[in-house]
Amino acid sequence: MSEFTEVPERAGTRQWWGLTVLLLPTVLLFLTMTVLFLATPYIAADLSPSSGQLLWINDIYGFVMAGFLVTMGTLGDRLGRRRLLIAGAALFGVASALAAFAPNAELLIGARALMGLGAAAVMPATLSLITTMFRDERQRATAIGLWAASVSVGVALGPLLGGLMLATMWWGASMLIGVPVMAVVVLAVPALIPEYRAPQAGRIDPLSVVLSLAALLPFVYGVKKLAETGASAESVLTLLAGIAFAVIFVRRQLRLADPMLDVRLFANRTFSGSLGVYMLAAIALGGVYLLFTQYLQLVAAQSPLRAGLWILPAALGLVVVSTLTPALARRVRPAYLIAAGLLVSAVGYLVLAQVPSAAGLPLLIVGFYILYPGIAPAMALIPGLVIGAAPPEKAGAASAVESTASDLGVALGVALLGSVGAAVYRAGMSETEGDAAETLSGALTSAESLPADLAQSLTAAARDAFTDGLNAASWTAALLSAVGAVLAVALLRRIPAGATTVPEPAPAVDISTDRPTVTA
Repeated sequence: MSEFTEVPERAGTRQWWGLTVLLLPTVLLFLTMTVLFLATPYIAADLSPSSGQLLWINDIYGFVMAGFLVTMGTLGDRLGRRRLLIAGAALFGVASALAAFAPNAELLIGARALMGLGAAAVMPATLSLITTMFRDERQRATAIGLWAASVSVGVALGPLLGGLMLATMWWGASMLIGVPVMAVVVLAVPALIPEYRAPQAGRIDPLSVVLSLAALLPFVYGVKKLAETGASAESVLTLLAGIAFAVIFVRRQLRLADPMLDVRLFANRTFSGSLGVYMLAAIALGGVYLLFTQYLQLVAAQSPLRAGLWILPAALGLVVVSTLTPALARRVRPAYLIAAGLLVSAVGYLVLAQVPSAAGLPLLIVGFYILYPGIAPAMALIPGLVIGAAPPEKAGAASAVESTASDLGVALGVALLGSVGAAVYRAGMSETEGDAAETLSGALTSAESLPADLAQSLTAAARDAFTDGLNAASWTAALLSAVGAVLAVALLRRIPAGATTVPEPAPAVDISTDRPTVTA
């Protein structure tokens, strides 16, 4: 393990290069969530998976990642954040290669699950290491803003890069992206980034680990099933099981002298308020983003590559706003910046609520270009507020909670707002039978076997019904964003402009030598 010496308060070249390395896996992890969407038809043709297997190929990565985030964040605090980052990056790279050359659906599902496990180890480590690398509050805020912007870059690059690769290579090439990126991380992190683990770290409680997984995995699975099938017995029972285990987990943490997750952090207004605001913003964006991309491809008839190109300018706008927000937060209270951004997003959702089914692409794009950068202040500032409300030795667990809230928010958005859109669609297609009455894609497929006049009539009716669903979901998202803005002002307004709630990090310990290492 490389040795480091104490450095000045302000970060230097080594720390900024280290940040660059940390941003690489952050972009990759979110790129991996979206790049497979375009490859699904090619995978189906090559591996002939069942419909259930095809769903798991797409879902298992995010499912495992969300379920293990809290566990991995806590392990990083106790075993060493850099150590866990390197191990997670290595696992992700190996699993990516296995997925790229998977000869059948079963192995592909297993490889994607390992990728999710590696991502769960990497994600909280990247954010928590930033808090120990950057001691100057302004530099730390800028670094966290860049980290937040890298999330959007990954989401935007997924469809774009996927479309380009599928046009020239086989579907497995989209999986291989992770191999060189994670190789760079494994090689560069030891040279640029100091190790950190919590001083006087207690022992790991195995039962708490099991209970956290028993709470999160069924809950995440239930949310996904709710999005796919509605309020079925399976989705309701798994949600209830997750909630029951969560109650048991919380009760155990309150009894332990050295809890895996200090649930008392939620009594902190900044911690719980920031997470609540972020959840509302993620629910609104997650549900509408899904319907927005479907409109682009199924109503506006844009190819996957063109759809990615339409999304790219909005993502660049989010990057710019995320980068500028920390500087604005030196003069304006974070609560007001977050609230203003969410109100701007609400305006964008209201524009989407007016989109027609015919010739609606210009209005759709305008609305999305307004709402997407509007979430940037929340993305740039809330991670720092959440981590700042926790002691330095619990930064890994806090960043994992923040990432879990974001993932669950998006999943809940898909489930709840997706259900709103689906209900409106079914109501509009009530006189139709079969697959056409359930989904727009089903209607378009059914239309292919009909005479031209009937096909045109069915297609027009289905697109009208889908657009009505998008409009209804957008109204709901606008309300959620407005509520989030009110909560931001009510709960976070006491944080002054130019202040940081991040406490000074304690000296890190080099695990191999027990000598102090760099903390900036």
